[in-house]
Amino acid sequence: AAGTLLLASGRRWTLPAITAPVVALAAASAPFTHAPSPAPSTPRIRVVQPNIGNDLRTADAGDYALDALIAGSGRPGAIPRLIVWPEGLLQHLLENGYPAYIYDRRWPVDTRRRIASVLGPRDMLMTNATTLTFDARGDIDGAGNSVLAITPDARIAGRYDKAHLVPFGEYLPWSSLLTPLGLARLVPGDIDFVPGRGPASLDWPAFGAIGIQVCYEIIFSGEVVDRHHRPRLIFNPSNDAWYGRWGPPQFLAQAQLRAIEEGLPVVRATPTGISAIIAADGRIVASIPHETAGAVEAAIPPALPPTLFARLGNLMAALVTLALFAIAVAIRRRGR
Repeated sequence: AAGTLLLASGRRWTLPAITAPVVALAAASAPFTHAPSPAPSTPRIRVVQPNIGNDLRTADAGDYALDALIAGSGRPGAIPRLIVWPEGLLQHLLENGYPAYIYDRRWPVDTRRRIASVLGPRDMLMTNATTLTFDARGDIDGAGNSVLAITPDARIAGRYDKAHLVPFGEYLPWSSLLTPLGLARLVPGDIDFVPGRGPASLDWPAFGAIGIQVCYEIIFSGEVVDRHHRPRLIFNPSNDAWYGRWGPPQFLAQAQLRAIEEGLPVVRATPTGISAIIAADGRIVASIPHETAGAVEAAIPPALPPTLFARLGNLMAALVTLALFAIAVAIRRRGR
């Protein structure tokens, strides 16, 4: 479409005449892609944004952050709720089975019980948390930037590990070369994060399959959904407090693009905003402004049938490239 503008400016009308109806057809079909409204009995989703910036996340601020997250989680109702917390706030370890010295007298079951205290019998809570791995001697040899699902009886029902890690943030690339030179990660910590296996969906009877993408994973177009187990929505916890005032709107726009591409709702939970519930057609159903404490709750938006992009992924870019190449060859031959 952009190329045809140049052709039209040179009074070369053939390709613009072909392109214009295609663009018009795409614009005309847009109203028919609107996601329908959810049924009244649809499970609800609640997004918590406590407005705790990076400057408040000190080593001894774990209880402060946990209290704020719990306070924003509301109370159970007759309809099941999926409560989602943002990335980067929960400092407490939640998994059992680590060596005793790791816990420092703060047992994970106690933290999980505190979290479960806000859940009704059919509710579920998903939170970002750090998970650890150990070598044969019991020493920490890696960490996961994970999302854990907590049940009303304080169990961990599922786990997702972030796959697209931030170089120099969550790990130091070429560490054997760079560490001797005095270089280190930009984020404090001595342990590198270990990447997960990629997009995955976690299943629960009340809510269906929930896809998860942590922080900037949501920008990787075509790589945000498990193609073999399509979810009903994508949960995207993120810590947008790193990116000032300009980053959060851009991150939100990227999440809206993924919703449109995949035909799936996207739910973003961030510590300082912008948190949002995004419908499968990219519309924002509810949101919490930047640097505002609060929570939003709404019925989970329905998914649309798989879009053409959901079926083909980035193969579409290759097809467009081939089509443009073929057009270029045809124009060149015609010019001769």
